[in-house]
Amino acid sequence: MDRPEVTLENYRAVYDYYRDHQQNRVLAKLAYAMLSMKYRPRVRYADGAEEQLTELVKSGAVLLVAANHVTHSDQYTLAATAWKTPLRRVIGRTRVLAKDELFTDPDLRKKVDMMGGIPVFRSKNYGLRAVADAGRLMMDVAAERLCRGDNLAIFPEGTCNEGDPTRLQHINSGIGHIAKRAVDRGVTPALLSIGISYGPDAHGADTELVKGASVYVAQPLTALPVKPMDIAHIAQCELQKAVDGAVAAY
Repeated sequence: MDRPEVTLENYRAVYDYYRDHQQNRVLAKLAYAMLSMKYRPRVRYADGAEEQLTELVKSGAVLLVAANHVTHSDQYTLAATAWKTPLRRVIGRTRVLAKDELFTDPDLRKKVDMMGGIPVFRSKNYGLRAVADAGRLMMDVAAERLCRGDNLAIFPEGTCNEGDPTRLQHINSGIGHIAKRAVDRGVTPALLSIGISYGPDAHGADTELVKGASVYVAQPLTALPVKPMDIAHIAQCELQKAVDGAVAAY
């Protein structure tokens, strides 16, 4: 299937494509390794989290990875973190929700596709009504990928934190709806929260202070509530704890 143009008007063809798209795993691992060498995150774990994550990955459990959004480089920090943690095993089998602007430039799109990206049309750019149908289809595709054994990484704040980088922005119910759709299909993902801190002077949309980030990996949650809003609330609480851990260790 040819790669469709990533536009809101073309969203059905876009999600038909990304429902099945699979990147080259060898190239993906090479890219993640190079990002790890470049960004050099300093990773810490909650008590027992590394061992628990290792067992989940070995068992083939599906992970829903949530990370806070501080700068435009967070996706690279998260990829570098994956290489340095038990998540290395699932590189090439992890989808990453990414804003649609990253799929506009052909060269950049190739890189984002290779990293496992799935486009998201954000209401802040188009309006809530305009993206409603596309958003529902995106969540269906994300849940379907989880049910096929892929993992999913998401920045549930939806936009860079231009205020206080130590305080998580409000998380909407999208992460909860994705998890609930997967559960309804018979697969319960484990929620893995990863906090990122570049220090007190690095926050907002633009910053160069992104190397050597403090990254905190929380304990995975293998049991989730039933309702999407409750899942989102749990994600808010767990991710804030991870951010606190990253800030404290900076």
